[in-house]
Amino acid sequence: MTVRKQNVVLITGMSGAGKTTAMGILEDMGYHCIDNFPVQLIEYLGRIIKAEPDPRYQNIALATTAMDYPIFLQYFDNLDINVHIVFLDASNEKLLLRYKFTRRHHPMIIFNKANTLEEAIEVERDMFESLNEHSLIHIDTTKLDHLELKSILMEKLELDNKRTFSVSFESFGYKHGIPMDADYIFDVRFLPNPYYIEELKNKTGDDQEVFDYVMSFDQTKQFVAQLTQLLDFVFKEYQEQKKSHLIVAIGCTGGHHRSITIANWLFNHYKNEFVCYKSHRDKKVG
Repeated sequence: MTVRKQNVVLITGMSGAGKTTAMGILEDMGYHCIDNFPVQLIEYLGRIIKAEPDPRYQNIALATTAMDYPIFLQYFDNLDINVHIVFLDASNEKLLLRYKFTRRHHPMIIFNKANTLEEAIEVERDMFESLNEHSLIHIDTTKLDHLELKSILMEKLELDNKRTFSVSFESFGYKHGIPMDADYIFDVRFLPNPYYIEELKNKTGDDQEVFDYVMSFDQTKQFVAQLTQLLDFVFKEYQEQKKSHLIVAIGCTGGHHRSITIANWLFNHYKNEFVCYKSHRDKKVG
């Protein structure tokens, strides 16, 4: 049996060039991301990586600063793992603009290695001079937007056979407010309501009797047929745009019967095609 080597991606580069953004993208791609990991604990991390295979640590991404980068690089060079280095850069003018916009403190100033932002950028750039001696993925983010950066990282570091697009199906009750994080909201209050059936009133869409009742009507069957036709198109387009996650919310009056039923049906319909999640926000709310 062939044992796969662990993958470690070191995300480094100029402060303000997009390390935090890159880490979010890699997390969506399936990497276990660790930001600002204390370099003093690197040997403990190494033991975890080399211990019994754990899928959580098969693919790791670490964001590291100019000061800690050489220590991480030297340590991982001595381990029998695949190490990829991503160096993010941007023009000095762009870095200045980003720091002035976010009003964050540059690490070189925090650690008393520089007194001004301009000086901090130059000091940090000098610290990275030796980086050119190593094979790395150099990305200049000066003119890149989020989608363009994501495209580059997916091209260079996408995991084999990893489905990167995921969908969450969430049920809710309108009387408790709509979910603010939903990308699409569909109202199913027009469907027959099990609430008015005495033996179903205190059950939910997670109960087979309620599920069968809601799904037995022609309007329900027509609705899910047309809804899946729309979602098939939407999911395809989102994948083309390299989006990583979509939240589809289904609402009924209380969030107990119809919305849960439809959310469960959609989850079962798409679970073998995408990475799917489901949640029922108001199932336990009176």
